[in-house]
Amino acid sequence: MTSKRFAIMEQPIVIQQVIDQVVHPHAGAINTFIGTVRELTKGKRTLYLQYEAYPSMAEKKLAQIGQEIQERWPEARVAITHRIGRLEITDVAVVIAVSTPHRADSYEASRYAIERIKEIVPIWKKEHWEDGEMWVGDQLETTSYPEGAPKMEEEE
Repeated sequence: MTSKRFAIMEQPIVIQQVIDQVVHPHAGAINTFIGTVRELTKGKRTLYLQYEAYPSMAEKKLAQIGQEIQERWPEARVAITHRIGRLEITDVAVVIAVSTPHRADSYEASRYAIERIKEIVPIWKKEHWEDGEMWVGDQLETTSYPEGAPKMEEEE
């Protein structure tokens, strides 16, 4: 496991290690979001997912989300780890840990983080079903790539 607060990794995520990065004496709440691979998506049985990312850019975008949270909830501490590679049903794909002095802020900041990940982080997934497969071009699932993986752009 990495000690980076914002990480993309191929090995399984150790949830407690992500949480440990946000523990501190002023935190009265730690909210942990754990995103897993589900079996059914839009009525199709998923066999497994293949995540790919532009790791250096993805980590920069995760850190950007952390900064945005810090600006909105100044007392928050955030750690986000997203896994790439082949993930089986029930595998952990993403862990977001947010600590704040009070629970409402930790819930709100955690929700903000997962929605922003889906909006701005360059991570793609290939869904493998019983009857086929398809690259999903963004985490909001608004763009697909039936002809293959999306092209990775040069780093900004």
